[in-house]
Amino acid sequence: MNVMRSRVSEKGQVTIPKAIREQLGIRPGALLDFEEEEGRIVATKAQEGDPLEEAFGIINIGETTDEFVAALRGESESD
Repeated sequence: MNVMRSRVSEKGQVTIPKAIREQLGIRPGALLDFEEEEGRIVATKAQEGDPLEEAFGIINIGETTDEFVAALRGESESD
C-alpha cells in the first residue's frame, strides 16, 4: 500500500490526495460518510438520493406494467 499524507487545517479540513480522488472517482461536491474503525478514519462515498427513484422511468417498455407482467407469465389477453 502506498502511504500518502495530508495535513489537517485549523478548520479540521483535509485534502484527499489527487491519486486517491482519481482512483475512486471522487469529484468536487461529492458527499462522503466518515466512520471510526479500530482507530482509523474510514471515508466512503455516500449514496445520494434513492437509487430506485433515480432509476424510475428510465426504461420505456412500450406497454403498461400489467401488460408486461402478463407477457412474462405467458398469459394471453383472453386469460
